[in-house]
Amino acid sequence: MDNPNTAAAPERRARILSGIQPSGTPTLGNYIGAMRNWKLLSDDFDCLYMIADLHSITVRQEPAKLREQSKNLLALLLAIGLDPQKNILFFQSHVHQHAELAWLLNCYTYMGEMSRMTQFKDKSAKHADNINCGLFTYPVLMAGDILLYQANLVPVGKDQTQHLEICRDIATRFNGIYGNVFTVPEGYYPKLGANIMSLQDPLHKMSKSDADDCFISMLDEPDAVRRKIRRAVTDSDGEIRYNPETKPGVSNLLTILCALTGEAMEDAVARLSGKGYGELKAEVTEAAVSTLAPIQQDFKRYLADKAFLEETWRQGAERASRIAERTLSKAMKKIGFIPR
Repeated sequence: MDNPNTAAAPERRARILSGIQPSGTPTLGNYIGAMRNWKLLSDDFDCLYMIADLHSITVRQEPAKLREQSKNLLALLLAIGLDPQKNILFFQSHVHQHAELAWLLNCYTYMGEMSRMTQFKDKSAKHADNINCGLFTYPVLMAGDILLYQANLVPVGKDQTQHLEICRDIATRFNGIYGNVFTVPEGYYPKLGANIMSLQDPLHKMSKSDADDCFISMLDEPDAVRRKIRRAVTDSDGEIRYNPETKPGVSNLLTILCALTGEAMEDAVARLSGKGYGELKAEVTEAAVSTLAPIQQDFKRYLADKAFLEETWRQGAERASRIAERTLSKAMKKIGFIPR
């Protein structure tokens, strides 16, 4: 008979994994669409936030710059409020199980599946002189990232849906052969501000790989933010309305404003009705500058504290490795490898 005084083991909270590449400073679009939600998620989920440095080398990197950008990104994650005690913050390359599981999963993934991935086609066109195998199998490493931690949810934008689907396919295939090894993850899709568009080409998503005037970096000084928003594309009819199809530039500015201030779109449009684009841009500028200023201040503080930064990434790697090793060992045992 069960002992009535024995407390039941606490149920594990759902786990979320998200990663970001150290390929430059994240944009305001990255912050609105994903990063600012990460702090809120830690209240309800067990969260792992990975600096995806292994993914970044599908494109040639300058070693010193890669190291600098990786440290900067960790400091920025701390600056947006991610508590390293409540969350696991780590460098992907510090957890060797990522590369090991990626090899195993490569052997359960088909060439035809990889050749249909749209990101491979897009990046191959952009980097025609460096179409490497890593670029081709990138989605398998991404699947390994997710499955390694038995993640229940993965925050993804619409452009990442295909990668999540191939991850689910690989997990389902492996489980079908060997039993219940991997958690099959679901997508987590943020609602407001999921797509912030380019300031100069509002039909395309804001990207740090575009020309400087197309995006706002999270570390842009106020003068740079003002200049970029002042030059942002609008249209010629002068009316402030939200309609992404007919007024993409104005709608993008309204989206940024409402995402940063929390004001409802209909309220913002009504309040700005009859005013000029200059006033809209001034409000967007103020919202962006006031949002980024405290983040930038904390970023400088964390970056200057080298001992704390190193302790954060060391402890993060240790905690991530413990979870990762359990999954990798289970997968290897199921395949038939002799335990180490």
